[in-house]
Amino acid sequence: MAREDLRVRRGVVIPEAELRETASRASGPGGQHVNKTSTRVTLRWNAVRSNALSDTQRARVLERLATRITRGGDLVIHAERYRSQSRNRALARTLLADLVSDALRVARRRVATKPSRASRERSLEAKKRRSKVKKTRAAPRDSD
Repeated sequence: MAREDLRVRRGVVIPEAELRETASRASGPGGQHVNKTSTRVTLRWNAVRSNALSDTQRARVLERLATRITRGGDLVIHAERYRSQSRNRALARTLLADLVSDALRVARRRVATKPSRASRERSLEAKKRRSKVKKTRAAPRDSD
């Protein structure tokens, strides 16, 4: 089966040559099938040495995925959800693409705004109403 490059997002494609894939026995339920077949897929991609990323993209990926990257610079994905190695292979590739894509996403800057005059007035009016309700609940005072 010929594999192809992994498209992460527009402009970012991880070449197949940079991906290392191994299969091993999965854990969990499955009876004899899980004991004798290697359906778990481990996908490794070295983010430090990758040619798929520019220097700024690499820095962003290394910073955001620091807890998931090994000392050698590998991002390791394990997939064992399915009983089929091919489905787990596809899942691992999808998980890797999603992780890298999310790490590359640049958050939009928040533009600081002030509450409008009308909203400030509505807020004050609501506070006055609430205060009035609470005052009416108070025990009557002696006027002596």
